[in-house]
Amino acid sequence: MPESPYHLDHPRRILVLKAIREVCTHRRWTLLAAHVRTEHVHVVLSSNSPPEKAMNDLKAYASRQLNDSGLDVPSRRRWTRHGSTRYLWNSQQVEQAIGYVSDEQGLAMALYINEQR
Repeated sequence: MPESPYHLDHPRRILVLKAIREVCTHRRWTLLAAHVRTEHVHVVLSSNSPPEKAMNDLKAYASRQLNDSGLDVPSRRRWTRHGSTRYLWNSQQVEQAIGYVSDEQGLAMALYINEQR
């Protein structure tokens, strides 16, 4: 690794969560849950796009938000090349994923739960 691992402190977590919400609004995706942690991000959303596209768009919006904040140099590497993506096929799987994101990650950091799901 040419750079040290990237850590999201509180201001950066808030910016990433804001970016996640913005891209979901812009793409007309339904954001069900998001939890921005120090070293990773969990997102559950409903979309007509493949999970890989959604993940790439989320990373792009978050990077733009972080670049615009002036907290990092724009060339800073933040994300892995890929990430874990899964299809959720029924409401039980969706609710389990939301529970995992919201309740099984330790202390809540930058957390969003869509209560109107």
